[in-house]
Amino acid sequence: MADRAPLPYDFLPAVPPFTVTSDHVAHGQQMSSSQVYNSFGMTGENISPQLSWSGFPAATRSFAVTTFDPDAPTGSGFWHWVVIDIPASVTSLPAGAGAGDLSLPDGAFHVRNDYMTKDFGGAAPPQGDPPHRYVFAVHAVDSEKLGIDSDVSPAVAGFNLRFHTIGRGLLIPVYRH
Repeated sequence: MADRAPLPYDFLPAVPPFTVTSDHVAHGQQMSSSQVYNSFGMTGENISPQLSWSGFPAATRSFAVTTFDPDAPTGSGFWHWVVIDIPASVTSLPAGAGAGDLSLPDGAFHVRNDYMTKDFGGAAPPQGDPPHRYVFAVHAVDSEKLGIDSDVSPAVAGFNLRFHTIGRGLLIPVYRH
């Protein structure tokens, strides 16, 4: 769509793509109320979807998972989920892994999202907006630890990912309120 914001990775250096799938969300399809926020006038369940990934570079040392809405009416998009330092041996997250750090694989942690919480924050587009895109990205990282902590902003996490991502898989469902 020419009248929409670019995707967050359109202007970063190209990296090899790999496959991301889910039992709960599908590329280009409307998300269910399970992945919708439960505030801001929304009554969703706020559950992060199951995600699996394959075909990433052999040199991968860890993963990061992020979810970004480039269509949010903010001028800077909206970060819904940021998980860092997922061990390279982990190739999926179950539904609900975004509930908090205790739901994540050992060593992984949440960075605060734009709701200012360290967990998954579901979709909450303004009523009447065109469908918003929710960019679920799995980043293959060249180091076991990204070298940041959970108190950085999503932008700082993204800055660090820009220099350490060696592959990226995307899954982009939509949601309209």
